[in-house]
Amino acid sequence: MAVVYDLDGTVVRLAVDWDAVTREVAATLERRGVTVPDDADLWKLFRLGREADQIDAVERVISAHERAGARESERLACADLLARDAPTAVCSLNSGGACHIALGQHRLREHVPVVVGRDAGPWEKPDPEPLLAAIDRLGVEPAETTFVGDGERDERTAEGAGVEFVYASEWARRA
Repeated sequence: MAVVYDLDGTVVRLAVDWDAVTREVAATLERRGVTVPDDADLWKLFRLGREADQIDAVERVISAHERAGARESERLACADLLARDAPTAVCSLNSGGACHIALGQHRLREHVPVVVGRDAGPWEKPDPEPLLAAIDRLGVEPAETTFVGDGERDERTAEGAGVEFVYASEWARRA
């Protein structure tokens, strides 16, 4: 059996003020002439940036915060399980760079040969494609894989990929 983990909230907790990131992304888009709705959350702004052909600027802002937050991240209980689970991957809505920094910060890189971040393709969770890409790179089948995450988006991703899903809190208790 293979295990694919979400990163933030599952293996580590990134030290990121997501409200500040949202404000900075909104300001970046506005400076570039994009009309930003008052009620837009970060992922709505992310999609708006993509639609307005401003995704590179949006990605720079988000990734910078994530990389800084990865350096100050908190190790969570599932991190201790990575060495036990093989083959193992990370599939995250965070940038691949932030994932690698966080894994390195907590000496976990050797346990995670595959990392699929938000910037690995033209999709993001809950689209099942990033999870399927991680599974494919591990060389296993979806039916042989468990996806461990911390939220509904992760659960929907697993469902779309035809993969068993377990919440991180439950996975840690199974250990």
